[in-house]
Amino acid sequence: MRKKPHIVLRTTVILLVLFVAILINLPFIWMLVTSFKTEDAAFTIPPSFLPTIFDFRNFVKAFELIPLSQYVVNTLFVALAVTLLQLVFNSLAAYGLARIRFKGSSIVFMVLIGTLMVPPEVTMVPLYVIVKQFGWINQYKALIVPFMSSAFGIFLLRQFFMGIPRELEEAAIIDGASRMRIFLKIIIPLSKPALYTMSLYTFLAHWNEYMWPLIVINDAKKQMIQVGISQFVSGWETQWTMRMAASTTAVLPIIVFFFFVQRQFVEGISISGLKE
Repeated sequence: MRKKPHIVLRTTVILLVLFVAILINLPFIWMLVTSFKTEDAAFTIPPSFLPTIFDFRNFVKAFELIPLSQYVVNTLFVALAVTLLQLVFNSLAAYGLARIRFKGSSIVFMVLIGTLMVPPEVTMVPLYVIVKQFGWINQYKALIVPFMSSAFGIFLLRQFFMGIPRELEEAAIIDGASRMRIFLKIIIPLSKPALYTMSLYTFLAHWNEYMWPLIVINDAKKQMIQVGISQFVSGWETQWTMRMAASTTAVLPIIVFFFFVQRQFVEGISISGLKE
């Protein structure tokens, strides 16, 4: 009899979490359902949630109207390139700030954290001027090189590295291991949750990037997917069903990526930042 209140409370919590999850994902569910509707069915009054006929032609038309597959490839290349470069540079910078004591290291870290409070719009114009002077307009270098490192990624990894026991490094130093060997053989293998977390954040941010590619890329064949999806909106009409189909296509790589790293992502979030 004592277990009954506990069961009731647990059931209530599960139902509440399920309701909140459905509420949060309702826009995504509506987008997915609308992508299978006809144009007329999408605007019926009163609106119907499920389509009477699932129309797959919206996906075919979306790929025919714009080079959607090329946009996916372009965005995948840029997002993966930035993610891989940030894994290298962010981890090296974070290790230096977490383990190597040098004069002014605290000031460097505080300045780095301070840059997180600067809105991207403030640096967009100076960054565009620099990129233009380098002759990188309409090149993938403009989308990759300025974002090879990030203050957030360095902060996330640095906090995780601070939680790794120093005794492991001291033992390796006694055995004659160099700093780089310690970094590659001890720190990196123990930091996989944080690395996965930073990778997901970075990939997601650059997969969904819209404003910067719109500014620096003029060639339609080199454009990113978020800018490509905006082509379904014109001054006269918005092709909603095809736009929802294209948006669904754009979301799929993120879901697949998160499916493979979800356990490490949750572990990285729960551990990072616990130690000063």
